[in-house]
Amino acid sequence: MKLYFKYIPLLLIFIGSFYSCSISKYIPENERLYTGASLVIQSDSVIRYEKRLKQELETVLLPEPNSKFLGAYPGLFYYYKNQKEKPGFITRWLYKKMGEKPVYQSDVETLEVEKLLLNRLENRGFLYSTATSKFKESEKKASVTYTVNVPAPYRMKTYQLDTLPSPIHEEIAELISNSPIKRRRRFDLNTMKLERLRIDAELKKRGYYNFNENFLIFEADTNKYENKNFDLFLKLKNAVPEKSIVPYRISKINIYPNYKTTDSVLSATIRYNDQNYIQDEEFLKPKYLAPFIKLKEGELYNPETSRHTARRLSTIGAYKYVNILYSEIDSIATDSLGILEANIYLSPLNKRAFTAELQVVTKSNNFAGPTLALTYSNRNLFGGGEVYNTILKFGYEAQIGSGKSTGNSSLELGFKNELIFPRVLFPIKINDDFFKYSIPKTKISLSLDYLDRTQLYNLVSGTALFGYVWDANKYVTHQINPISVNYSDLRKTTAEFKDILENNPFLKRSFEQQFISGLNYSFTYNEMVDSNIKHQKYLNFNLDTAGNSISLFAKQQEPGAAKTFIGSEYAQYAKADLDLHYHFNFGKERTLAMRLYGGFGMAYGNSEVVPFSKQYYAGGPYSVRAFKIRSLGPGTYNANDTANNQPIEYFDKTGNIRLEANIEYRFPIFSFFKGAIFADAGNIWNSKENPTFDGKDKFTKNFIHELGMGAGAGLRVDIQSFVVRFDLAAPFHDPALPKSKRFYFDLKNPILNFAIGYPF
Repeated sequence: MKLYFKYIPLLLIFIGSFYSCSISKYIPENERLYTGASLVIQSDSVIRYEKRLKQELETVLLPEPNSKFLGAYPGLFYYYKNQKEKPGFITRWLYKKMGEKPVYQSDVETLEVEKLLLNRLENRGFLYSTATSKFKESEKKASVTYTVNVPAPYRMKTYQLDTLPSPIHEEIAELISNSPIKRRRRFDLNTMKLERLRIDAELKKRGYYNFNENFLIFEADTNKYENKNFDLFLKLKNAVPEKSIVPYRISKINIYPNYKTTDSVLSATIRYNDQNYIQDEEFLKPKYLAPFIKLKEGELYNPETSRHTARRLSTIGAYKYVNILYSEIDSIATDSLGILEANIYLSPLNKRAFTAELQVVTKSNNFAGPTLALTYSNRNLFGGGEVYNTILKFGYEAQIGSGKSTGNSSLELGFKNELIFPRVLFPIKINDDFFKYSIPKTKISLSLDYLDRTQLYNLVSGTALFGYVWDANKYVTHQINPISVNYSDLRKTTAEFKDILENNPFLKRSFEQQFISGLNYSFTYNEMVDSNIKHQKYLNFNLDTAGNSISLFAKQQEPGAAKTFIGSEYAQYAKADLDLHYHFNFGKERTLAMRLYGGFGMAYGNSEVVPFSKQYYAGGPYSVRAFKIRSLGPGTYNANDTANNQPIEYFDKTGNIRLEANIEYRFPIFSFFKGAIFADAGNIWNSKENPTFDGKDKFTKNFIHELGMGAGAGLRVDIQSFVVRFDLAAPFHDPALPKSKRFYFDLKNPILNFAIGYPF
């Protein structure tokens, strides 16, 4: 391997030289290839934020030269190759994907660029600047250097408001007193544009419905000064409409809860909570709809309140469109006040819907295969925006890449009933204004699942949930389930599975406690919803506790035995995990993505071990991709080193501690094909050693040396956010091997991961 890497630099130099030389013969005789421009700023005084100014000026150094890669011009090369009389198929395809038309010296208009440079400098307060240009030429190439001489800038002495009519004069005067434009600030056209936008936005919040930032104009006066100072005046343009300089008040709110575009005249009106509900046939009851509407009669117009109301209404789940329109009742009702009427049009979704979804995913339960989910939905079930879902699930799954067949396939059947209320169901009334951003949803669900794991066991489980979910703001989501009950019944265990349990007492105990009742909470901070953020962050914290409340009512049948509740042993544990993501977006679909994950579960009281379904695993397409699903760990354990490896080798490896770190660089290839290179590290451990694993599973201070590590490359097919992912990875640090052999890049045994969606 080292031998191959030795020659890579020479190969790259050869390729670069080949491309560089090969394009020279295509350049026309009287032309030179334009290789770019540089900018020199000269000044007799210190320029604040000179680096930022230079970056802005460089944006006008047009045209852009042809792109280079490792010193070569691949786009230009394939452009020239495609000009041949009969270019080959590969040449035509490469030209289509990366070909670039050549940019020559004759394409560069230096005088126009100089004008643009001076324009940018004047807009930033550097009046009376000068600009020159000079080409640097060789036989086949040319570049240009622009030099700008920048004098000291003009700076503001005072910021004043011209005389305006009342009440807008008082409003703008107050806004100017808090302006970010301060004395001695450099003249800056962009800052003035931002100031106009700021004033316009603030006036809109104060009711100025018809105001526009283009009605404002700045004037700079230098007549009083000789040392490059100026007074800045803010004025209204001439002939500004009278209705644009008065605030508007909302006189009436009309709500159409069952609006259809075919509706002509609706006559049935109900007055509720100072709002008019207009619907001939009641679709959604006003008492349930009113808390979502933040507009109030008598209040001044505020676009933020309108957007807030529209967003809240769209979260109900019963409406396809939410549209808020305003109509002016009188152009000017009084000398200083306009009147608006708010009309809220709500177009419902179809009341009933049936959907079928075929999934081919790798799941966290160690299996992969096709699953068919059939969902029936009934929206607005009780006239309060409730959504009822019935879900039937059929799946046949098989573990990918396993060495043995026992237990490697499963049949899964599921039935779930879910009822979602777009409000808080709680014994004590909660004020509507307590949740300012969004109203929580109450979720109630009952589900029954059947799992047949071939030649091992059948498992029947039932789950009941009652909880709430709500958004605290654009990025923060809370979810809490004060009632979470799960009961599992292990049936038809085979002799082979019984041997597995007998050889692993910890595993046996994790299956014995069939009743799990507790509380779980999830906090999510997600900046990934905003694609315009360069530095995106994501945090998810989960807390899961069980057995504490029912322990108050539990009974102990005999001394030393586990307690039972309604005849069944119950689990008692606490589990917490933290998932951190960071994305650095370079632009043009290039992203550096990083992830840190840590989780810890602790059994106590009635339990000696965390239930099997709540334990952690490592390895697989959403974990350390160089290892098979649930094959990594725990700790340094190696199934091949134990005499009793037969029953353990092919069964899932789990622990109550999990640590992982991932880094991935994502980039476009072409069209909807994306690429990635990545590295992963992680493992699982037990805080209390399992004798079955010879003590190698216990978490110690040397955990950093027990991480499984791997690296690889991936291909992703991303079609409108539906991602099919193929990741090929190989381990370069295997903690199951002896210490002297752990660091080894095993390229001969890579793991191919197939999954839906990005790993993090």
